[in-house]
Amino acid sequence: MESTAASKPSPAKSECLLPRISQFKIALCQLLVTTDKDINLDRARNMLEEAANKGAKLLVLPEMWVCPYSHEHFTKCAEELDKEESSQAFHMLSKVASSRKITIVGGSIPERKNGRMYNTCCVFGPDGKLKAKHSKMHLFDYYEPGASFKESDSFTAGDTPTVVDTDVGRIGIGICHDIRFPELAMLYREKGADLIVYPGAFNMSTGKMLWELETKARAIDNQVFVAVCSPCRDSAGSYTIWGHSMIVAPSGETKGRTEHEENIVIADVDYAENRLQRELFPKLNQHMEDLFKFLDTEQLKFANYAKSCSAS
Repeated sequence: MESTAASKPSPAKSECLLPRISQFKIALCQLLVTTDKDINLDRARNMLEEAANKGAKLLVLPEMWVCPYSHEHFTKCAEELDKEESSQAFHMLSKVASSRKITIVGGSIPERKNGRMYNTCCVFGPDGKLKAKHSKMHLFDYYEPGASFKESDSFTAGDTPTVVDTDVGRIGIGICHDIRFPELAMLYREKGADLIVYPGAFNMSTGKMLWELETKARAIDNQVFVAVCSPCRDSAGSYTIWGHSMIVAPSGETKGRTEHEENIVIADVDYAENRLQRELFPKLNQHMEDLFKFLDTEQLKFANYAKSCSAS
Protein backbone atom coordinates (compact mmCIF):
# COMPACT_ATOMS: atom_id res chain seq x y z
CA MET A 1 0.00 0.00 0.00
CA GLU A 2 1.54 3.27 -1.05
CA SER A 3 0.95 6.86 -0.05
CA THR A 4 2.19 9.75 -2.12
CA ALA A 5 2.88 13.29 -0.98
CA ALA A 6 4.13 16.46 -2.54
CA SER A 7 5.67 17.67 0.72
CA LYS A 8 9.31 17.50 1.75
CA PRO A 9 10.61 14.19 3.13
CA SER A 10 9.86 13.63 6.80
CA PRO A 11 11.57 11.39 9.36
CA ALA A 12 11.19 7.68 8.75
CA LYS A 13 9.00 7.23 11.81
CA SER A 14 6.70 10.08 12.76
CA GLU A 15 7.20 10.91 16.42
CA CYS A 16 3.80 11.09 18.10
CA LEU A 17 3.47 14.17 20.26
CA LEU A 18 1.35 13.83 23.39
CA PRO A 19 -1.76 15.99 22.97
CA ARG A 20 -1.92 19.01 25.23
CA ILE A 21 -5.52 18.04 25.93
CA SER A 22 -6.45 14.36 26.02
CA GLN A 23 -10.05 14.89 27.17
CA PHE A 24 -12.29 17.48 25.54
CA LYS A 25 -15.64 18.13 23.88
CA ILE A 26 -15.98 17.89 20.12
CA ALA A 27 -18.82 19.58 18.19
CA LEU A 28 -20.05 18.55 14.74
CA CYS A 29 -22.06 21.35 13.13
CA GLN A 30 -24.60 19.77 10.78
CA LEU A 31 -25.88 22.93 9.17
CA LEU A 32 -28.44 23.76 6.51
CA VAL A 33 -26.82 25.03 3.31
CA THR A 34 -28.68 27.59 1.16
CA THR A 35 -27.98 29.10 -2.26
CA ASP A 36 -26.92 32.35 -0.55
CA LYS A 37 -23.25 32.25 0.47
CA ASP A 38 -23.58 35.14 2.92
CA ILE A 39 -26.40 33.34 4.74
CA ASN A 40 -24.29 30.18 4.89
CA LEU A 41 -21.36 32.11 6.37
CA ASP A 42 -23.60 33.65 9.03
CA ARG A 43 -25.26 30.32 9.79
CA ALA A 44 -21.91 28.58 10.19
CA ARG A 45 -20.57 31.37 12.40
CA ASN A 46 -23.62 31.17 14.65
CA MET A 47 -23.35 27.40 15.00
CA LEU A 48 -19.65 27.63 15.83
CA GLU A 49 -20.37 30.29 18.47
CA GLU A 50 -23.15 28.18 19.95
CA ALA A 51 -20.94 25.09 20.10
CA ALA A 52 -18.13 27.07 21.73
CA ASN A 53 -20.61 28.36 24.33
CA LYS A 54 -21.39 24.71 25.15
CA GLY A 55 -17.74 24.02 25.91
CA ALA A 56 -16.52 22.42 22.70
CA LYS A 57 -12.77 22.75 22.07
CA LEU A 58 -12.69 21.08 18.65
CA LEU A 59 -15.38 22.19 16.19
CA VAL A 60 -16.07 20.61 12.79
CA LEU A 61 -18.00 21.91 9.80
CA PRO A 62 -19.36 19.76 6.93
CA GLU A 63 -18.20 19.29 3.36
CA MET A 64 -19.31 22.11 1.05
CA TRP A 65 -21.01 24.34 3.60
CA VAL A 66 -20.59 27.64 1.71
CA CYS A 67 -22.71 26.45 -1.21
CA PRO A 68 -24.99 23.63 -2.38
CA TYR A 69 -23.28 20.48 -3.60
CA SER A 70 -23.55 21.20 -7.34
CA HIS A 71 -21.14 22.12 -10.12
CA GLU A 72 -22.68 25.53 -10.83
CA HIS A 73 -22.36 26.63 -7.22
CA PHE A 74 -18.81 25.27 -6.82
CA THR A 75 -17.61 27.72 -9.47
CA LYS A 76 -19.73 30.60 -8.20
CA CYS A 77 -18.64 30.30 -4.55
CA ALA A 78 -14.98 29.26 -4.98
CA GLU A 79 -12.36 31.16 -3.01
CA GLU A 80 -8.62 31.70 -3.42
CA LEU A 81 -7.48 30.56 0.00
CA ASP A 82 -3.91 31.72 -0.57
CA LYS A 83 -5.29 35.27 -0.74
CA GLU A 84 -6.49 35.37 2.86
CA GLU A 85 -7.64 38.98 2.76
CA SER A 86 -10.23 38.24 0.04
CA SER A 87 -11.40 34.84 1.30
CA GLN A 88 -14.63 35.24 3.25
CA ALA A 89 -14.65 31.73 4.68
CA PHE A 90 -10.98 31.86 5.67
CA HIS A 91 -11.46 35.19 7.42
CA MET A 92 -14.58 34.06 9.31
CA LEU A 93 -13.08 30.76 10.51
CA SER A 94 -9.84 32.41 11.59
CA LYS A 95 -11.69 35.12 13.52
CA VAL A 96 -13.98 32.69 15.37
CA ALA A 97 -11.10 30.35 16.22
CA SER A 98 -9.00 33.16 17.69
CA SER A 99 -11.83 34.95 19.51
CA ARG A 100 -13.10 31.74 21.15
CA LYS A 101 -9.68 30.03 21.56
CA ILE A 102 -10.85 26.87 19.80
CA THR A 103 -9.59 24.56 17.07
CA ILE A 104 -11.72 24.42 13.92
CA VAL A 105 -11.70 21.79 11.19
CA GLY A 106 -13.40 24.00 8.65
CA GLY A 107 -15.31 21.41 6.64
CA SER A 108 -14.55 22.00 2.98
CA ILE A 109 -15.07 24.74 0.44
CA PRO A 110 -14.32 25.01 -3.30
CA GLU A 111 -10.81 26.41 -3.67
CA ARG A 112 -9.56 28.09 -6.84
CA LYS A 113 -5.80 27.75 -7.29
CA ASN A 114 -3.54 28.07 -10.33
CA GLY A 115 -6.46 27.81 -12.71
CA ARG A 116 -7.83 24.65 -11.07
CA MET A 117 -10.49 23.89 -8.49
CA TYR A 118 -10.01 21.79 -5.37
CA ASN A 119 -12.34 20.54 -2.63
CA THR A 120 -10.35 21.86 0.34
CA CYS A 121 -10.47 21.71 4.14
CA CYS A 122 -8.71 24.31 6.32
CA VAL A 123 -7.72 23.70 9.95
CA PHE A 124 -7.33 26.68 12.30
CA GLY A 125 -5.75 26.79 15.75
CA PRO A 126 -6.87 28.82 18.81
CA ASP A 127 -4.61 31.66 17.67
CA GLY A 128 -6.60 31.94 14.45
CA LYS A 129 -3.70 30.85 12.28
CA LEU A 130 -4.04 28.28 9.51
CA LYS A 131 -2.47 25.03 10.69
CA ALA A 132 -3.14 22.81 7.67
CA LYS A 133 -4.95 22.53 4.35
CA HIS A 134 -6.21 19.25 2.88
CA SER A 135 -7.52 18.87 -0.66
CA LYS A 136 -9.80 15.89 -1.25
CA MET A 137 -7.71 13.07 -2.67
CA HIS A 138 -10.41 10.68 -3.89
CA LEU A 139 -13.03 12.41 -6.01
CA PHE A 140 -16.59 11.10 -5.95
CA ASP A 141 -17.53 9.86 -9.41
CA TYR A 142 -20.76 7.94 -8.96
CA TYR A 143 -22.85 6.18 -11.60
CA GLU A 144 -26.46 5.22 -10.96
CA PRO A 145 -29.46 5.65 -13.27
CA GLY A 146 -30.97 9.03 -12.47
CA ALA A 147 -28.43 9.87 -9.76
CA SER A 148 -25.00 10.01 -11.39
CA PHE A 149 -22.50 12.63 -10.22
CA LYS A 150 -18.92 13.28 -11.34
CA GLU A 151 -16.99 15.42 -8.89
CA SER A 152 -14.02 15.22 -11.26
CA ASP A 153 -15.96 17.43 -13.69
CA SER A 154 -15.28 20.32 -11.31
CA PHE A 155 -12.35 19.40 -9.09
CA THR A 156 -8.74 18.27 -9.34
CA ALA A 157 -7.73 15.60 -6.82
CA GLY A 158 -5.31 16.48 -4.05
CA ASP A 159 -2.14 14.40 -3.73
CA THR A 160 -1.01 15.00 -0.14
CA PRO A 161 -2.19 13.21 3.03
CA THR A 162 -2.69 15.63 5.92
CA VAL A 163 -1.82 15.02 9.57
CA VAL A 164 -1.81 18.09 11.81
CA ASP A 165 -0.71 18.56 15.42
CA THR A 166 -3.23 20.64 17.35
CA ASP A 167 -3.94 21.54 20.95
CA VAL A 168 -6.46 18.67 20.97
CA GLY A 169 -4.18 15.99 19.60
CA ARG A 170 -2.82 14.79 16.29
CA ILE A 171 -5.58 14.82 13.66
CA GLY A 172 -5.73 13.17 10.25
CA ILE A 173 -7.93 14.90 7.69
CA GLY A 174 -9.98 13.31 4.91
CA ILE A 175 -12.98 14.56 2.96
CA CYS A 176 -16.07 12.44 2.28
CA HIS A 177 -15.08 9.81 -0.35
CA ASP A 178 -11.58 9.68 1.22
CA ILE A 179 -13.14 7.57 3.99
CA ARG A 180 -13.77 4.72 1.56
CA PHE A 181 -10.04 4.20 1.04
CA PRO A 182 -8.76 2.46 4.20
CA GLU A 183 -5.12 2.93 3.23
CA LEU A 184 -5.36 6.66 4.00
CA ALA A 185 -6.65 5.99 7.52
CA MET A 186 -3.93 3.35 7.99
CA LEU A 187 -1.34 5.93 7.02
CA TYR A 188 -2.75 8.37 9.57
CA ARG A 189 -2.65 5.68 12.27
CA GLU A 190 0.96 4.93 11.32
CA LYS A 191 1.77 8.62 11.69
CA GLY A 192 0.33 8.70 15.21
CA ALA A 193 -3.11 10.22 14.67
CA ASP A 194 -5.37 10.31 17.73
CA LEU A 195 -8.44 11.24 15.68
CA ILE A 196 -9.44 11.23 12.01
CA VAL A 197 -11.98 13.80 10.82
CA TYR A 198 -13.94 13.46 7.58
CA PRO A 199 -16.24 16.34 6.58
CA GLY A 200 -18.61 14.61 4.16
CA ALA A 201 -21.82 14.76 2.14
CA PHE A 202 -22.91 11.22 1.31
CA ASN A 203 -26.08 10.95 -0.76
CA MET A 204 -29.20 9.01 0.22
CA SER A 205 -28.06 5.76 -1.40
CA THR A 206 -24.43 5.65 -0.23
CA GLY A 207 -25.42 7.20 3.10
CA LYS A 208 -27.90 4.50 4.00
CA MET A 209 -25.54 1.71 2.95
CA LEU A 210 -22.13 2.97 3.97
CA TRP A 211 -21.98 6.15 6.14
CA GLU A 212 -22.09 4.48 9.54
CA LEU A 213 -20.39 1.29 8.35
CA GLU A 214 -17.35 3.10 6.94
CA THR A 215 -17.06 5.39 9.97
CA LYS A 216 -17.04 2.50 12.42
CA ALA A 217 -14.69 0.43 10.25
CA ARG A 218 -12.07 3.21 10.10
CA ALA A 219 -12.31 3.68 13.90
CA ILE A 220 -12.14 -0.01 14.83
CA ASP A 221 -9.47 -0.98 12.30
CA ASN A 222 -7.13 1.84 13.31
CA GLN A 223 -8.07 2.12 17.00
CA VAL A 224 -8.67 5.86 16.82
CA PHE A 225 -11.63 8.20 17.19
CA VAL A 226 -13.34 9.02 13.88
CA ALA A 227 -15.69 11.97 13.29
CA VAL A 228 -17.84 12.57 10.21
CA CYS A 229 -19.74 15.83 9.68
CA SER A 230 -22.38 16.40 7.00
CA PRO A 231 -24.72 19.18 5.89
CA CYS A 232 -28.34 18.52 6.82
CA ARG A 233 -30.72 16.89 4.36
CA ASP A 234 -32.85 19.97 3.73
CA SER A 235 -29.90 21.79 2.19
CA ALA A 236 -30.45 23.42 -1.20
CA GLY A 237 -29.62 21.71 -4.47
CA SER A 238 -30.69 18.59 -6.33
CA TYR A 239 -28.10 16.41 -4.57
CA THR A 240 -30.00 15.01 -1.56
CA ILE A 241 -27.72 14.57 1.45
CA TRP A 242 -27.89 11.77 4.02
CA GLY A 243 -26.87 13.79 7.11
CA HIS A 244 -26.32 11.72 10.28
CA SER A 245 -23.11 13.39 11.54
CA MET A 246 -21.45 11.21 14.17
CA ILE A 247 -18.38 10.54 16.31
CA VAL A 248 -17.21 6.97 16.90
CA ALA A 249 -14.75 5.71 19.53
CA PRO A 250 -11.94 3.23 18.72
CA SER A 251 -14.09 0.43 20.17
CA GLY A 252 -16.80 1.16 17.59
CA GLU A 253 -19.06 2.79 20.20
CA THR A 254 -21.05 5.75 18.90
CA LYS A 255 -20.29 8.69 21.20
CA GLY A 256 -22.68 11.12 19.58
CA ARG A 257 -24.85 11.38 16.49
CA THR A 258 -27.81 13.16 14.99
CA GLU A 259 -30.36 12.34 12.31
CA HIS A 260 -30.81 14.44 9.16
CA GLU A 261 -31.98 17.80 10.58
CA GLU A 262 -29.85 20.86 11.29
CA ASN A 263 -28.21 20.17 14.64
CA ILE A 264 -25.01 20.31 16.67
CA VAL A 265 -23.58 17.02 17.90
CA ILE A 266 -21.49 17.46 21.05
CA ALA A 267 -19.62 14.52 22.53
CA ASP A 268 -16.77 13.78 24.92
CA VAL A 269 -13.45 12.52 23.54
CA ASP A 270 -10.95 10.76 25.79
CA TYR A 271 -7.79 9.49 24.12
CA ALA A 272 -7.33 6.99 26.94
CA GLU A 273 -9.83 4.92 24.95
CA ASN A 274 -7.32 4.71 22.09
CA ARG A 275 -4.68 3.33 24.44
CA LEU A 276 -7.12 0.90 26.05
CA GLN A 277 -8.15 -0.62 22.70
CA ARG A 278 -4.51 -1.01 21.68
CA GLU A 279 -3.76 -2.78 24.96
CA LEU A 280 -6.79 -5.08 24.65
CA PHE A 281 -6.11 -5.82 20.98
CA PRO A 282 -2.39 -5.28 20.21
CA LYS A 283 -2.95 -5.37 16.45
CA LEU A 284 0.38 -3.82 15.54
CA ASN A 285 2.19 -6.69 17.27
CA GLN A 286 -0.03 -9.21 15.50
CA HIS A 287 0.46 -7.77 12.03
CA MET A 288 1.94 -10.43 9.70
CA GLU A 289 4.53 -8.40 7.81
CA ASP A 290 5.96 -11.53 6.22
CA LEU A 291 2.70 -11.73 4.22
CA PHE A 292 1.95 -8.06 3.57
CA LYS A 293 3.50 -4.77 4.57
CA PHE A 294 2.36 -1.16 4.79
CA LEU A 295 4.61 1.04 2.67
CA ASP A 296 4.77 4.80 3.32
CA THR A 297 6.55 6.47 0.41
CA GLU A 298 7.27 9.55 2.53
CA GLN A 299 9.39 7.34 4.78
CA LEU A 300 11.12 5.88 1.74
CA LYS A 301 11.89 9.36 0.42
CA PHE A 302 13.46 10.32 3.75
CA ALA A 303 15.43 7.08 3.96
CA ASN A 304 16.77 7.55 0.44
CA TYR A 305 17.54 11.19 1.18
CA ALA A 306 19.42 10.28 4.39
CA LYS A 307 21.28 7.52 2.55
CA SER A 308 22.41 9.91 -0.21
CA CYS A 309 23.57 12.45 2.40
CA SER A 310 25.65 9.87 4.28
CA ALA A 311 27.16 8.62 1.03
CA SER A 312 28.28 12.10 0.10
